Amino acid sequence: MRHWLIANTRAGNGSRGAEFWSDRLVRAGIETLQVRDLADALWEDELMADDIVLVAGGDGSVNRVARACLARGAILGVLPSGTANDFARNLSLPEDPDVLCAVIAHGSTRRVDVGWLGERLFLNVVHIGLGTLPTTQASSRLKRWLGRFSYAAMLLQLRRLGLMRGFRAEITYAGGRLEERWLSIAIASGAFFGGGQRIPGAAVDDGRLTLIAVRPRAWWQLAWTFVVTRFNGATSAGDHCVQQCQPDACRIRLGRKRQVTADGELLGRFSELQLRVDAGALRVITGSD
Repeated sequence: MRHWLIANTRAGNGSRGAEFWSDRLVRAGIETLQVRDLADALWEDELMADDIVLVAGGDGSVNRVARACLARGAILGVLPSGTANDFARNLSLPEDPDVLCAVIAHGSTRRVDVGWLGERLFLNVVHIGLGTLPTTQASSRLKRWLGRFSYAAMLLQLRRLGLMRGFRAEITYAGGRLEERWLSIAIASGAFFGGGQRIPGAAVDDGRLTLIAVRPRAWWQLAWTFVVTRFNGATSAGDHCVQQCQPDACRIRLGRKRQVTADGELLGRFSELQLRVDAGALRVITGSD
């Protein structure tokens, strides 16, 4: 078993790179580290089963390293260094870097779910519509300046961006079908998205997807729903802005091709999406035994 440190030097504001983490990991007791840059694809071919791969980056970087871990039977460890860091929240990891490195050195593991959009893995969330804006509209400079709150800032620009009418889509899953206009559709594998917004009733190891579809409404109603959900962890009773369900697979057909993002990365334009969950597929280091 070997420890790897895979760092994305472009993640977040750039302050938590390989040197930042390697010094702390050594002090925590991990004396031998294979250090690589995320952009160097050769490290993936060198992985072996039961290696521990520590990724210093944001959710996009974690997604890429998770794919390599699944392919090689390795264990994923997350060193949050990006803007949103939503997947790390699922793992109950401590925020203090030195405490986190001690947890990593201890190496307590668990199995968590991964989502699939066709053959594309996702750990956090797939977005259609409004939820794609932080990726397609927010600049790197804005994301560094506002941190995880850049996502909230983008959501409050509905009127300026002319997206109030939404788009038509048909959502089908075992036991249900929804067809109407939507402002945003999000399909999550874990319990967090958008820089720390909690998804009510979801967990990273529950063997289900969580689908959240937002209907077009007046901007102030949507803003209120966002604020209530953000601070209470659930929508208020009687809120008709949001439709939520938890299937293990679903299909989404769109009236026309639309931009789709997954874990903060732009995937392209789709007219149909097939999504499913692979329960307990990924071994990760967690902050809770």
